Amino acid sequence: MFDKLIVKAAKHLDEMKIPYMIMGGQAVLKYGEPRLTKDIDITLGIGIEKFSLIQELIKDTKLKSLVRSPKKFVKQFYVMPAIDPKSQIRIDFIFSDSMFERNAMKRSGFVRILNKKIRFASAEDVIIQKIIAGRPRDLEDVSTILLKQSKLNIRYIRKWLSEFEINLDISLLKIFNHLLKECRIK
Repeated sequence: MFDKLIVKAAKHLDEMKIPYMIMGGQAVLKYGEPRLTKDIDITLGIGIEKFSLIQELIKDTKLKSLVRSPKKFVKQFYVMPAIDPKSQIRIDFIFSDSMFERNAMKRSGFVRILNKKIRFASAEDVIIQKIIAGRPRDLEDVSTILLKQSKLNIRYIRKWLSEFEINLDISLLKIFNHLLKECRIK
């Protein structure tokens, strides 16, 4: 069911010419170990000023908004949560406009799902976002990606983590280096 929903959302995003990439748990399934994931995270290559396009997509795909005041919620959190009423699978449409997200969008690649090319974030960009999120589940996801992916651009990951450290005042590089050491990666 996840695959059908991903393809349905991607088709509409492509038709609307909205850049996107799959992130989160669905991307971890591609790069790391299989695990239970309850939702689909789709990062959009548009800012919140184009919120009405996603509202239209949600209506056209027969999804249901999970918030009472979508516009207000999106302005505050930059995400539009929706759910597929049939499967009860949640889809988070994440608005973006940061330099990192624009760069990640350019670096994303395609994965074929149900005979449709779907844009997925790179393993490196998934690692960066997971380390920033920093929850235990996210750090486990990073470890599985590090163990499964032999050709990661470690320099790229460190560059972005050091940039985020400045703004977030968190030791992201320390966390990443610890995970590299645990996975015996230099």
